[in-house]
Amino acid sequence: MPRAIVVGSGAGGATIAKELQGPFEVTVLEEGGDFRPLGLSLATMEKLKRTHLLLDEREIQLVFPAMRIAKTVDGMALVRGRGLGGTTTVSCGNALRMDHDLKALGIDLDSEFEETCREIPVSTSHQKRWKRTTRELFEICRDMGLAPEPLPKMGDYERCLNCGRCVLGCQNGAKWDSRRFLQAAIDKGATVVTGCKVERVVNREGRAAGVEVRQRLGRKFYPADLVILAAGGFGTPVILQNSGIACEPRLFVDPVLCVATRWENSPQARELAMPFVVQKDEFILSPYFDYVSFLFNKGWRYPANDTLGIMIKLADSNAGAVFGRRITKTLSDQDRKSLKEAVGLCQEILAKLGIPERDTFLGTVNAGHPGGMLPLTAGIAESLHDERLPDNLYVADATLLPRSLGNPPILTIIALAKRIAKICTGARSSPR
Repeated sequence: MPRAIVVGSGAGGATIAKELQGPFEVTVLEEGGDFRPLGLSLATMEKLKRTHLLLDEREIQLVFPAMRIAKTVDGMALVRGRGLGGTTTVSCGNALRMDHDLKALGIDLDSEFEETCREIPVSTSHQKRWKRTTRELFEICRDMGLAPEPLPKMGDYERCLNCGRCVLGCQNGAKWDSRRFLQAAIDKGATVVTGCKVERVVNREGRAAGVEVRQRLGRKFYPADLVILAAGGFGTPVILQNSGIACEPRLFVDPVLCVATRWENSPQARELAMPFVVQKDEFILSPYFDYVSFLFNKGWRYPANDTLGIMIKLADSNAGAVFGRRITKTLSDQDRKSLKEAVGLCQEILAKLGIPERDTFLGTVNAGHPGGMLPLTAGIAESLHDERLPDNLYVADATLLPRSLGNPPILTIIALAKRIAKICTGARSSPR
């Protein structure tokens, strides 16, 4: 049986491992270890915050190893998951189909989205659990003509306890993450190796012969007949560069900025994250308790139960790049203009609750949806394979997306990975 190496166990990696196991003997290589939700209670986090020892967002890994944060020169916090399940374990579990740019290139993923929604429960049943403030915000947005919509979530939200810890790891099994697909791959015979950092793809005679990794006891070579890189928008470009394959000097990250206010007895820190969404051309808005800002931003001085926030997620420009350990990312003039517009809209929404603009404050700009350094084009709409890559080397993560979605990307990455798996196995169905 031919051997396939899958690098990464997030949305793309776990999906393609599940789909390839059987036609291939699959080995998944994951840099991190087993995922464990953050065990600290909200009360303990508040005590830790009051010690003033939390000086830098990068310290988060000391208490929550599954979350890693890097920082750009201008202070933007770049968040990613590390461990089995990748960033899906620290996501909000949103299920939005965002493939309009791919359709424009001639990439039709209808069948893959249908498959995904048959395999993963997707619903808005959480709406019946919304608390009063969330319902008020929803009604305000609707009255303002902003067309808010409940966000579809992946998982079994009958099990949701409204603990507000979606991005810290769901402890109740309500939120779906890619470990479900990873376990399905294991059940079919796949092998998963943790603590294994892939450094480069080894190319021989124009083909990928396998990957070289760094483990605790040294370096090792894993041979393969097929290699799939799904290490994420910060990881995959580095592996490609180390392998002598140039990526494009471009990077989007979907920056997040929260507009918050003091709101006594706010339930937000103990409620489902991102319950509904307002879609605008360059950004989305959603109620959200921002743990990064709460723990590390000195301006967030109120107790968690007295803090109410609205998230702005920006569809940013491609101004940036990943070069080894160095990540450059700047916001363009248009990005800053869109952020300013979004902040004003958030303040207008909060004003409907009786909160004057002077009583609002901003969070830390942070981001966690990197991609775009090896973008798909119309010329490779059928193969989904960049000509810079050896024939048996594929990428299956957000590195392929042409531009920022400005929206949760997990569902779209899963559908894209499913199509790539079909191409790799020769089992792709005819286009509709």
